[in-house]
Amino acid sequence: RDDLVRCLGSIAFPALFWGASFPLALAAMSKSGADSAQLAGSIYAANTFGAILGALGFSMVFIPWIGTQNSERLLVILCVAAALFALPKAQTAIGAAAFVVVGSVLAWRVPQFPWQVFAYGRELTISYKDSKPLYVGEGRNASIAITQIPDGTRFFHISGKVEASTLPQDMRLQRMLGHLPALVHSRPRSVLVVGCGAGVTAGTFVVHPEVERILICELEPLVPPASARHFARENHNVVRDHRTQIVYDDARHYVLTTPERFDVITSDPIHPWVKGAATLYSKEYFEMVKAHLNPGGVVTQWVPLYQTDEETVRSEIATFSSVFPNATIWNNDLGGEGYDTLLLGQLSPGPIDVDEVARRLARPDYGAVRESLSEVGLGSPLSLLATYGGSTRDLARWLAHAQINHDRDLRLEYLAGLAMPNNNATDIMYGLLRYRRFPGAVFTGSAGQLQSLHSMLQGWQ
Repeated sequence: RDDLVRCLGSIAFPALFWGASFPLALAAMSKSGADSAQLAGSIYAANTFGAILGALGFSMVFIPWIGTQNSERLLVILCVAAALFALPKAQTAIGAAAFVVVGSVLAWRVPQFPWQVFAYGRELTISYKDSKPLYVGEGRNASIAITQIPDGTRFFHISGKVEASTLPQDMRLQRMLGHLPALVHSRPRSVLVVGCGAGVTAGTFVVHPEVERILICELEPLVPPASARHFARENHNVVRDHRTQIVYDDARHYVLTTPERFDVITSDPIHPWVKGAATLYSKEYFEMVKAHLNPGGVVTQWVPLYQTDEETVRSEIATFSSVFPNATIWNNDLGGEGYDTLLLGQLSPGPIDVDEVARRLARPDYGAVRESLSEVGLGSPLSLLATYGGSTRDLARWLAHAQINHDRDLRLEYLAGLAMPNNNATDIMYGLLRYRRFPGAVFTGSAGQLQSLHSMLQGWQ
């Protein structure tokens, strides 16, 4: 009820006055003997044309160019100019001066759009009260904000949602999305990262010595420069790395149209309930991704356990495993509590050689990789591999009745949206771990290493 009152308070007066402008327009344009039907039709046509032109012009040109506040000021000036031409009293010197003064005052009094709305959106009332903005930008496709709280933690916001941060659990997830596929692949040379965000996921590949090409597909041009300025240390300055190429395009369109194939394809964390994100969790999208993997290619996909429910998570995992039937699940917990997971699929499924991973991480040229992992609490090969949360084959019974997300219905869009208020991450995580086994088909290596890994995994049972 309160929301309805606030909504009416916001739109009632503008709707009333804009509605009253139509008979005023008729009166201003009327002439003796004119066809009233033709006059009304002309006014309606002009209104329709102006509405289309205004919507396109302000959303695609003026707001990205001069911002919301100045765009609103421009609208005030245009309204005053229209009144000067339409109203007879405004065409006198005194009348024109009065209109100019009033218009100038109204334009000057347009308030600045609150940065908190750009940063927190619907969660504005429960956001960090002591956060401060480091950057705010309005783009053609999204609004961007970077904030910081007193302890130095920074948050990357896109369209009112935190997409990345320097919180330990978020840093660990973003590093895992890059390091796991890079280490599972025997020699990754080319990488495609869907979405830039803070650049931490993409930046993970900078420290891998074999990687020769990092392609980031990002929709909003404001994102990479902002991440380069405020997250350069965390993302290893990936935006300015000579191996990095940034393509500004819709990810599905790019994957569908590019002839290029990659050794690794991963995505920056994009929550399924975000507008349009369900298309990046569909079976058809995963099939496109699979078709663009080189032999031996690896793909990782984030699956959140927070702001969701079990049915939604089942749908996401089942959809991924319908394309990558030997997919594995990797857990990113929050001090033993559920937080999120990631899925790993291989074009040519094979066991992960624990000894080979350890040998690579022990090489001198992998020093930066070791440091990158240590920074997020994964300081040894076994600690990284011990995040293993099971395989989709283990979950066959749990996934039996899950809904597959297809392009034709995008069922996930509704499941994720309805589940958004939930906070059952821990229950979902332990529900998944209940099915976990230690299959020889997933890991191979020396008996000692496998036994150590098995012991670490048993600690989570």
